[in-house]
Amino acid sequence: MPAAVLWLIFALVLAGAEALTGHLFLVMLGGGALAASLTSWLADWPGWVNGGVFLIVSVLLLALVRPPLRRRLTPAGAPALGIEALRGKDALVLDRVTRDKGQVKLDGQVWTARPLNAADVYEPGECVTVMGIDGATAVVFRSGL
Repeated sequence: MPAAVLWLIFALVLAGAEALTGHLFLVMLGGGALAASLTSWLADWPGWVNGGVFLIVSVLLLALVRPPLRRRLTPAGAPALGIEALRGKDALVLDRVTRDKGQVKLDGQVWTARPLNAADVYEPGECVTVMGIDGATAVVFRSGL
């Protein structure tokens, strides 16, 4: 079997394996194998030259093509889910918030709350910002509103 066909089969196997991983690594190696197949088909060079073409083209694809391609295909920012989505939201104090007790209304739901600074006290009607969630307790701080 000619070397060009072997390089082509290797390129197809790498492209197929890339379909399973999705990291854009194996497809770059497949591009190198495709280049080696092309040089093997066009020129009657020794096998080590085709291996060198594979190596050089693969490294160039990995260094120059893969990073911008990953940036373009990867979403800019994954949406915050669960309790991470609550961080930074405003809440309304329903029951006096002290270090031991308190309640706030956050996104239409009543949450147990405590202040970020243990010495702070928030009165009903005040607007606070959720700094984080500790278990089932919203950790809040006075809003700038």
